[in-house]
Amino acid sequence: MATRQLQAQLFGQDVKFEYSERAIGYAIVALRIVMGWVLFQGGITKVLDPSFTAAGYLTNLPEGNPFIGFFGSMAGNSVIDGLVAWGLTLTGIGLMAGALTRWCAFWGAVMMLFFWAASLTGGIAQGLPIAHGWVVDDHIVYAALLFGLGAIGAGRILGVDGLLERNQMVQDHPTVKYVLG
Repeated sequence: MATRQLQAQLFGQDVKFEYSERAIGYAIVALRIVMGWVLFQGGITKVLDPSFTAAGYLTNLPEGNPFIGFFGSMAGNSVIDGLVAWGLTLTGIGLMAGALTRWCAFWGAVMMLFFWAASLTGGIAQGLPIAHGWVVDDHIVYAALLFGLGAIGAGRILGVDGLLERNQMVQDHPTVKYVLG
């Protein structure tokens, strides 16, 4: 099995270790597909439910949430409902297909940070307690995972982005290539 060695300085520390290229490749594809499925499933259930609205969620934030007014102002807005349902669905599809991966990862992370902020049950003085963890909950884990998938260009590995990057138009326009990955 082919191995490589990573040498870098992270947080002021020299880091050096060997890793398997094949294992890393499988892990990246698996993480991209699993994260894509989580977002897709969360979105498609909303898209297929004709009565879906984010209003109930947005008007019933936990007591002490510092953003209660901000999120409450979005309740009942059909654009917000569509952004939640279709944003999750399309981001999930993009990640599973490995298409526009950096774009999808960025917006997926933004959504997760919004969902995290909506789940806060207290202000900074209370240590930001939240229902599913103390400061770090599933939304923060998902946002970090999405950041990582975007940073490494996970769509290049067995994804549509790898095919698109071979296109001459994409090669001639580095900005387009950066959105892929």
